[in-house]
Amino acid sequence: MVWRQMQVITDRQETILSLIVREYVENPKNSGVSSQILVDNHSLDWSTATVRNEMALLSNLGFLHQPHTSAGRIPTEIGYRYFVRYLVKTYALPESECRKISHQFYQARTSVNEWGKLAANVLARHTQVAGLVTALHSHKAQVKHIELISTYGQNILLVLVLIGGEVLQEICSVDYPISQTELSDLAERLTKNYKNRSASYIENQRNLIEDNLENTILQQVSVTMQKADSFAAGELYLDGVQNVLSQREFTASEPARNALQLLEKRTYMEKFLESALNSQFDGVTVVIAGEGDWQELKECSMVLARYGTPNIATGTLGVFGPTRMAYDRAIGAVRHVANLMTRLVHDSYG
Repeated sequence: MVWRQMQVITDRQETILSLIVREYVENPKNSGVSSQILVDNHSLDWSTATVRNEMALLSNLGFLHQPHTSAGRIPTEIGYRYFVRYLVKTYALPESECRKISHQFYQARTSVNEWGKLAANVLARHTQVAGLVTALHSHKAQVKHIELISTYGQNILLVLVLIGGEVLQEICSVDYPISQTELSDLAERLTKNYKNRSASYIENQRNLIEDNLENTILQQVSVTMQKADSFAAGELYLDGVQNVLSQREFTASEPARNALQLLEKRTYMEKFLESALNSQFDGVTVVIAGEGDWQELKECSMVLARYGTPNIATGTLGVFGPTRMAYDRAIGAVRHVANLMTRLVHDSYG
């Protein structure tokens, strides 16, 4: 998503815009932020009249909005975009928080299914908005491990673990009962022969195999992986929804509350994330008020990043809240957690 060209403003106007955004994020008032508040709270060298004149110019340029004649100023969508693009300084989470987060992920390093839940929780707690994480997904399903378990009669439970950590289960029916020992030997052999292989490769090899049992199992493995390939995104983990619902924008606006519900609609999120994110893995994307393309998100903002290892297993994580968001902290938290998750994926899956 490419932002439109923006009007360049003076250094003094940038300072005033930055202070207004930060003041309004911390203390949202219907009357906005006044020139007197800026001068008093930030020991500015300029008079209130000078600050007021600059605020008027910023309003004329579309960066600020004045609710009524005697009110202060509130940042507009354009104002927030300018702030994020030019005025947000590189923000790093405090070292104590980084150590705590790293320790939590270290404890969960062997449990892939817990990574998404933990990341969403960490993001929500450290930004005080909603954290969202799409589960790790292999773009082309590849075998990591195969288990075969004798269940009842002539049925076998196939447990298929994919690169990326997805676990799929299917019941296979065979012509005669098979002992668990024989199934375990077969599963070990199949894992060795087909680890890191795709459904198409397995299907081609299957046609060369004469053993009926092995052929049947491989056919089920191939079909299961093809189903996995048809889904582009994994489960979506959400945490901190109450953080968002308690914000004044969401208590007073039904469209804002409806936007929050869209996060749980898989088809919508797939299209949105595909549109909003580029293919790079080293950056953070900020989506403010839907950027004019997603009207349903007009009163909301998201800070997003990809994580994982390209061509092996990837996902998306970020935060969701009102446009009045502490962007520097949100960007810092999203970048830190995305880097942690990427290292976990690399260490686990190469």
